[in-house]
Amino acid sequence: MSHDPRLTPANGQTGGTPAQIGVAVADLWRAPDRATRDRQLQWGEHVQVFETRDGMSYVQAARDGYVGYVEADLLTAPNDTTHRVAVPATHLYPRPDIKVPGAIWLGFGARLRVVSASGNFFETDQGHFVPKPHLRPLNAPFADPVTVAQMHFGVPYLWGGNSTLGIDCSGLVQAALLASRIECPGDSDLQEAALGSALPQGSAPCRGDLLFWKGHVAMAVDDQTLIHANAHHMAVAYEPIETAIARIADQGGGPVTAHKRL
Repeated sequence: MSHDPRLTPANGQTGGTPAQIGVAVADLWRAPDRATRDRQLQWGEHVQVFETRDGMSYVQAARDGYVGYVEADLLTAPNDTTHRVAVPATHLYPRPDIKVPGAIWLGFGARLRVVSASGNFFETDQGHFVPKPHLRPLNAPFADPVTVAQMHFGVPYLWGGNSTLGIDCSGLVQAALLASRIECPGDSDLQEAALGSALPQGSAPCRGDLLFWKGHVAMAVDDQTLIHANAHHMAVAYEPIETAIARIADQGGGPVTAHKRL
C-alpha cells in the first residue's frame, strides 16, 4: 500500500508547501488534464503543494495522504482550523445577519478557524460568520460514526464525491469515521485493507460494521439494515442487508468480500 500511486507523490517528492482549500468543494484530479476526478476536498482542508504548473497544483491531502491535482486558484494560505461543520450544510455570512446577501454554502466536514463570537454566530479568521449550532470543535468528535452517516441520508450519489452536494460509498464512510476521529483512507479497497478486524463469513452484523464488495462499501445501521451511497438509488440510502447482498450479486457486483468491525 505504501507504493500505491494514489498515496505516493510522484518522482519521490517530499515536503512541499502547506496550503488549504479556499472554496466549498474542490475536485482532486488524477491528472492535470482534469479528465478523471478521484476525490474531492472541502473548505479548510489542508494539503501539501509539491508544484504548480499551468494553473494546476500537485498536492497531497492531509486527511488521508491522497495525491492529485487541484486548480491552483482554489488554494489559500493555511491556518490552524478549530471547528468543523457538524450539520448537513451551513452558510458563511459576511455579517452576523441571516438576511444579508452573499452567503457561501459549506457542507458537513468543512473546516474553519473560529476567532470570536457575536450573538448567535461564530466569527472566522476570514471575517465570515457562521451560526453557532452548525459548528463543532475539532477536539469534540462524534461518538458514533453511524449517526454521521445517517446525517447524509438522501445526499445524491457522485462518483468521487466527498461532500453533501454529492458523495460516493467510500466518501460516506470516510466522512463518518473522520468526524469520529478514526483514521480512514479515501477509497473502498484501501478502507477494506486498513480498517477494523475481519469477521468470519456469516457473522451477524452490528451497528457500525463495514461490509465490502469489490469496489463498494456499506455501513451497518443494525443487524438487518445498512446505509450506503450507491448508484442503484443514486443517493445515500437505507437498504435491508440481505436485499443489498442479493441485489449487488444479481447486478454483477459479486459477493461480500469482507465484513469488518471497527
